[in-house]
Amino acid sequence: MHHSLVLDVQNLDGTMSLGRRLGELLFPGAVAGLVGQLGAGKTYFVRAIALGLGLRNEHAVSSPTFVLIQEYAGRLPIYHFDVYRLHNEREFLELGVQEYFEDEGVCLIEWADKVPGVLPKEILLVTILVTGEDSRRFQFEAHGSRYEEVLEVLSQPHQPEAPARASGNAT
Repeated sequence: MHHSLVLDVQNLDGTMSLGRRLGELLFPGAVAGLVGQLGAGKTYFVRAIALGLGLRNEHAVSSPTFVLIQEYAGRLPIYHFDVYRLHNEREFLELGVQEYFEDEGVCLIEWADKVPGVLPKEILLVTILVTGEDSRRFQFEAHGSRYEEVLEVLSQPHQPEAPARASGNAT
């Protein structure tokens, strides 16, 4: 059983905000597969997710098309795959992807539709559709209860964090 959610964003700031929120909600061992045409903004969305996961330098995120995988440090390890240049699922498996899936980090896979047979059963699939120059439609499919919970929170209007209150404890 899976649940889905469709969200439209009007500009790059909206995409960045959505990706950051998603990154804040992802958990150890989470796997997100991204699908979309060339230029849809998959790498930009991965950058936003990574920032939500605590990556400090957004410029560290680039398309791993030629190296196939990039690793970034956030509150959880971030593993960014790009399978665009792979010819088949076997090549993806040869990267040791199963070990990454079993790790405590977050796997973000661009072009996930090229390797459906080796993706985990529990996964968050994100399809990005171009609706204008900078506007996008994000179609989320949750496969697994933890991803359903993520979509439930993501579907709620965003409440900005309240400023931290001063307490008697020194930090």
